[in-house]
Amino acid sequence: MVLYCMDWTPTISELLGPRYQRIVEAMEADIAAGRLVRGQQLPTQRALAKALGVDLTTVTRAYTEARRRGIMEARVGQGSFVSETSARRAVDLPHPVTIDLSMNVPPHPLEAQLDERIIAGMEALRAQSGLTAFLNYQPPGGSAHEREVAARWMRARVPHAHADRLVIFPGTQTILFNMLAHLARPGDIVLTEALTFPGIKAAAARLGVKLVGVAMDEDGILPDALAKACRTHRPKAVYLIPTLHNPTTATLSAERRSAIAKIIGDADTILIEDDAYGLLDRSASPIANLIPERTYLATTLSKCIAPALRVAYLVTPDSGAQLHMRTSLQATVQMPAPLMVALVTHWIETGIADRIITAIRAEAVGRQQLAQRALKGFQFLAKPAAHHLWLRLPEGRPDVAAHLLRNGLAIVAGDAFAVDGTPPHAARVSLGAARNRPELTEALRILVGALHKPADTRQIV
Repeated sequence: MVLYCMDWTPTISELLGPRYQRIVEAMEADIAAGRLVRGQQLPTQRALAKALGVDLTTVTRAYTEARRRGIMEARVGQGSFVSETSARRAVDLPHPVTIDLSMNVPPHPLEAQLDERIIAGMEALRAQSGLTAFLNYQPPGGSAHEREVAARWMRARVPHAHADRLVIFPGTQTILFNMLAHLARPGDIVLTEALTFPGIKAAAARLGVKLVGVAMDEDGILPDALAKACRTHRPKAVYLIPTLHNPTTATLSAERRSAIAKIIGDADTILIEDDAYGLLDRSASPIANLIPERTYLATTLSKCIAPALRVAYLVTPDSGAQLHMRTSLQATVQMPAPLMVALVTHWIETGIADRIITAIRAEAVGRQQLAQRALKGFQFLAKPAAHHLWLRLPEGRPDVAAHLLRNGLAIVAGDAFAVDGTPPHAARVSLGAARNRPELTEALRILVGALHKPADTRQIV
């Protein structure tokens, strides 16, 4: 449904600067105030110029600037609209990709107000202590205040989160590398789900650690299979993504979480729980709550706010493990970016982080609903708040991903996630990666067309 606002006339007389900039600033202010909403159609350039009593070139320049800032988009043959998202058009995607659904990133709806909140947050930090205060070396793993703020925030889901057991890392990937280096040696075995995050595969390969996949169904890892694998391999650790699993979206039931906790305890091993998506589905209690003395719990803001913040939190089994992981962090990458940690800490303290996550979660739900309609009749696994879905590809069509790439659409085939054995004929489709819902709609149209397309016939000449 298109919302019309053809009579929108901004108030620019009270603003400073060139008129075209005043128009753009008024548009941003009306979006922030809710007077303009996503997908709302804007007046034609000629109509707005007449209403404001300015030259047409002034409005043309304003609309061009608004598109550059990502707050407005033009649709051929339809007109100009308030953007669905704050993300700009990608300019560095590898040829021939024009729509990239391969990266599992959160969408950035206008309701999240990320641009405005980054600017306001930086201004608050500048007023408090000056930005240059964050351009020097900081304590590895975060200051006592930053860790306390993070721990207090996490205690809503993880009651045992305390500052003396928490380390702030520059992203989950750094956590995984340091965890494997700490817990295992070359040749040692770590168990994972049969399909798992490619990042743990890369870290294990670099360190010479052997990953062994454990059987799973559409509800997640199978407890009986995990128990058998623990008896067979005596693993140094078990790495799991129990909530909105990447790539299948499986979320373990409370019963399975309880069974897995007991298995890990009986095997006298360690759990590395990747809670990357837990803040999108807070109904799922981490396994760490059942065996805190055996669990390293990693929570990141990459999937619920933005990956480039490079802020992730590791809750360790005890204060001794926390000190070891801080030392390990210092030896590898020294510290997370202090300015980003300070910004995130400010957002958590003021409640802004939760408001951003709420907006992104709502957008994820909307995109999943769009995908449900577009992919009706096809087999796939999905959850309402997930940024991705797991799509079964047609049998006899090994070329689907390559065909999509030739048509400018990138997804990730199942072999990227398979730990061992034959990868499933499936693919992860990352809905959050599309800049907006119209682009996602177009991507799904291309995807459905490829799924319906018969296998290529090759002529022998």
